[in-house]
Amino acid sequence: MADIIVSIADLKLGNRADDTLITFALGSCIGISIYDPQAKVGGLLHYMLPDSTLDAQKAQGQPAMFADTGIPLLFKSCYRLGAEKKRLIVKVAGGASILDDAQFFRIGQKNITAMRKIFWKNNVMIEAEDTGLNHNRTMRLELATGKVTIKSSIGIIKEI
Repeated sequence: MADIIVSIADLKLGNRADDTLITFALGSCIGISIYDPQAKVGGLLHYMLPDSTLDAQKAQGQPAMFADTGIPLLFKSCYRLGAEKKRLIVKVAGGASILDDAQFFRIGQKNITAMRKIFWKNNVMIEAEDTGLNHNRTMRLELATGKVTIKSSIGIIKEI
């Protein structure tokens, strides 16, 4: 059994039942897991910012940094491994308000809104989520079962 680490502004895929995709420190960032239970294919994205127009050159080299380039890449990459859109189970975490108590920048909320717009436009439904509030999260996707576990920095562990 291997833990495959998904860094910030990164995505990883898998189709080996003994692997787990894991990403740490989801603060204002968003983690999106997708899983096809029939094909046993999954992917995990950890994006930082809502819109690649902030830095088009950066988006070209690191598309997983942004919602509008990372989300389509996650889905298309899983399709190439045999996943089908109609079977995908989508779960999300993150979008917290970290070090922004006055809600001045609202990066977490902007990330959530960008994700929801992309999903709405593409007819993608979220099965479960743990978003918002003001704490970091670690997200794990077990490729054998599709089970997604969230561990928060305040000590709560739950399956979503």
